[in-house]
Amino acid sequence: MRRILLDTSAYSAFMRGSEATGAAVREADEIHVTPVVLGELRAGFMGGRQRKKNESELGDFMESPRVVVDDIDEETASRYAEIVESLRAAGRPVPANDAWIAASAMQHGLVVVTSDPHFGWIPQILSETTG
Repeated sequence: MRRILLDTSAYSAFMRGSEATGAAVREADEIHVTPVVLGELRAGFMGGRQRKKNESELGDFMESPRVVVDDIDEETASRYAEIVESLRAAGRPVPANDAWIAASAMQHGLVVVTSDPHFGWIPQILSETTG
């Protein structure tokens, strides 16, 4: 079973028609997102000219039975702290929201599908960089 966590950049690439991201989404049995991803997307929609269209497309995407929203809980917070500290020690910090996304992937054993190569710096997770 292929289970992925779609980050914000990958969702955006998927909606723009990226072949590599589209393949990752099509091949997944489960597509996970986090409240962090949903918040980043909705914040982006609020500043754009196609807010209603983007919200509608996200709603359609979220209705898929393959899409799961993972909660952020105390275990996620512990994994977040572990990731942030290991990256700090290595001198390779990543944006805080991406550390939360990685913590969810670590907690649930998911592969992060992303357009951001810095997920590859996080040794606690598997990531797949697409376009």
